[in-house]
Amino acid sequence: MSNTVKSSTRPPARQAAAAARSGATPPRRRPPLTTLRARATPLLFLAPVIVLFLGFKVYPVLYALTLSFTQNVGGATEFVGGANYGRLLHDPLFWTALRNTLEILVIQVPLMLGLAIVLAVALNSKLLKWRSFFRVAYFVPIVMGLVAYGILFSALLNYQNGFINYLLTSVGLPRIPWLTDPFWAKASIIMAMTWHYTGQSTVMYLAQLQSIPGEVYEAAQTDGANRRQQFWHVTIPGLRPAILLTVVLSTIGTLQLFDEPYVLTGGGPDNATLTIGMYLYNSAFKNFDFGYASAIGYVLALIVTAVSVIQMLVLRRRAQ
Repeated sequence: MSNTVKSSTRPPARQAAAAARSGATPPRRRPPLTTLRARATPLLFLAPVIVLFLGFKVYPVLYALTLSFTQNVGGATEFVGGANYGRLLHDPLFWTALRNTLEILVIQVPLMLGLAIVLAVALNSKLLKWRSFFRVAYFVPIVMGLVAYGILFSALLNYQNGFINYLLTSVGLPRIPWLTDPFWAKASIIMAMTWHYTGQSTVMYLAQLQSIPGEVYEAAQTDGANRRQQFWHVTIPGLRPAILLTVVLSTIGTLQLFDEPYVLTGGGPDNATLTIGMYLYNSAFKNFDFGYASAIGYVLALIVTAVSVIQMLVLRRRAQ
């Protein structure tokens, strides 16, 4: 029998070894059909999600980017380059909305997070009875829909028939124009947001508190630390990861503020509660200036990203 016939009858492993000794490249084996099916199965399961993500997330974002460089002129869409972004720089209403948003952010976020820390420490105390009941009670507001609780506060803060003014007049105090005065309108939005979102931050802090070992408090007490010193030197450092998370999330949410001013004040009085989110909505769905609204949306996204990155860097450096 010839050498050719002998090499053809060799097992595949021996052929590969012989090819390796002779310096030749061994033939590549195709993966079996079962392996290809196993690799394709996860992609088939992910395909619906990927299609929905591309269709309802990626495409709108990219389309809004192209819209931000266009303008509707005489019913036709025309490319105007960066004219919409330049228009923002000279738009006093945009700067008013930005200032209102930042004022609410600077007051509401520290107020809410400070209150959440106090509540979390109280709900974590073993001296408190009915702890489970209070934990659920403080978390209930976050479950309520944004529009629903906005309507609730608009009824509570009504000038003539609101429950808050009823309580004030019952003790001899004057009525407060909660929703019609510029100062009190902002205060009303801050109060409503604090009531609605404090429970969420409280639950996050409570979970973080329960991860702090009790031995740390015992060691601090042994060293002579009182309750206040334990709070500042044990509790607050232990809460830093949760504080970082809640600060960033609360800042992002407040910069995108829309529901509360839309339901309570409509951006008034005299644009005193007009936020960037409301201005974007008015530009798109009241003025039908979708190109300008898209530009506002991208500028808002840049502001949110910049503020969030700065906050994370500052808080991490303090933690170190």
